[in-house]
Amino acid sequence: MADPGSYTGASEPRSPWLRPGFVLAAAFIGFVAVVAGAVVLTSDPAGQDDALPASRPPADRATAPATSSPSGDESGDDRCPELPDKRQELPTAAPRGVTWALFGAVAVPASEESGPAVTGDDVARCYARTPVGALLATSQISVRYLAADDWRKVTRVQTVGAGRDAYITGRTEAEKKSPTDQDGGVHGQIAGFRFVTYDDSTAVVQTVWRFPDGALQAATTTVLWRDGDWRLEYPADPAPPIPVGSLAGYTEWGGV
Repeated sequence: MADPGSYTGASEPRSPWLRPGFVLAAAFIGFVAVVAGAVVLTSDPAGQDDALPASRPPADRATAPATSSPSGDESGDDRCPELPDKRQELPTAAPRGVTWALFGAVAVPASEESGPAVTGDDVARCYARTPVGALLATSQISVRYLAADDWRKVTRVQTVGAGRDAYITGRTEAEKKSPTDQDGGVHGQIAGFRFVTYDDSTAVVQTVWRFPDGALQAATTTVLWRDGDWRLEYPADPAPPIPVGSLAGYTEWGGV
């Protein structure tokens, strides 16, 4: 289990994209699918469908374009400090030493051993090249690129994949058209995980989200090791989330 005593408190949602309805959609549909879904819901559905390219074959991963500067920091100092975590074993229990803090309204995990080692207002980066580092990266980035005030920066520097640019374009257009003061709905929170596959270049993780009514949805995400850090893959054709009846088969893990 995560360390519940290390929960660090709350802050108000800072972005309309983290408003309850949006987060509900995010957790319900899955981290990638929700982006397309949210954009579609707030823009011209037909136009958005056209903006999403076809699925990218796995072989493209090796040749996918590099990300922007890892930090997006104009100082150019993108180096990550070396982290203590060197363990390559897949976690069979909730990682120890993890603390949780709200980013907007969603609890995200962090660890001194596994990362993120560098955290700014929006970007949290520098994770250990380990299973736990990958787990923390996918949890942090998948929330921040949706919820950050500067979500474009997070998306550009911390995601890769054929769907990334279409997402940026579609969401930018949607924000121009949509009101930003809509409320309602509920927040989903991380409730558990399991690794689908892992090596030191690619980690596929299934994360379970829990809603206040108890409903659980599992979304599969991939992080790739690029330029010295984990990046979240934003595919063009993400797999839909699946409802799950319980956390059986998953490791219970969450901060709320």
